[in-house]
Amino acid sequence: MKKDYTLNFLLVFLFFSYVIKAQEGIERQTTEQFQFWTSLNSTVRLSQHFGLIGDVHIRRENFIKDPNFYFLRLGGVYWVNNQFSFVGGTAALWNATETNIGTKYALERRIYQQVLWRAVFGQLTFLQRIRTEQRWHQVLNSTDGSVDRVRFSNRFRFLMSASMQVFNKPTLPRPTISNEILFHTGKEIVYNTFDQNRLFLGFNQQIGKNLRVDYGYMMVYQQQYAAREYNLNHTFRLFFYYSPDFRKESDENLPHYPIGGIE
Repeated sequence: MKKDYTLNFLLVFLFFSYVIKAQEGIERQTTEQFQFWTSLNSTVRLSQHFGLIGDVHIRRENFIKDPNFYFLRLGGVYWVNNQFSFVGGTAALWNATETNIGTKYALERRIYQQVLWRAVFGQLTFLQRIRTEQRWHQVLNSTDGSVDRVRFSNRFRFLMSASMQVFNKPTLPRPTISNEILFHTGKEIVYNTFDQNRLFLGFNQQIGKNLRVDYGYMMVYQQQYAAREYNLNHTFRLFFYYSPDFRKESDENLPHYPIGGIE
């Protein structure tokens, strides 16, 4: 299992390096932003194999001054075992868009599917997630905020993370690192197949029986639809994970992990 995880990590890293290398000749215009991102991610285990998830996310710009997006995701979960799970569901995002008459919200509808693998090796916990999304997002007219058209795209997301238990007491924080790379395709996506990369450095901590929190710094490097324009977002992330387990046999020998995640 360790060899499989290392090989997958290496393949994703090499693919990401290839994409970046292919774009080196493009003159880039990068805009730096500072953001705050918080969410509540719920994973409800109803039985040994079935459950539900629900996420609510808020992200703001200029730290907390201006809105960026509001996001809601729902889905159903199937656990093959305590290491593998499958999720499918729907989501909606309201993206703040500046127009000549002020801030308007463009609605993005999604259908998504994901597979998640989690493994524990001593004090280390590894997670790998692959998610696909079909997205219908409104493009607003900058003059009056009306809907100009609906853009469709497919997005492919690859997440890897690791956390380490350095203290014997489970309620003390665990150092955590994760990286997610996102690609998308569609009629209007020609020179920007690379969507974004999200690197997170922080801590994960148990704060209640069914409640965990992670907090720290996330660097989001995102290419815009105008191929030469990029955003570099310095983000403080504060995510809560609520994971109740309603199995009759639930105990320490039947672990239940949160499956929700970042937008």
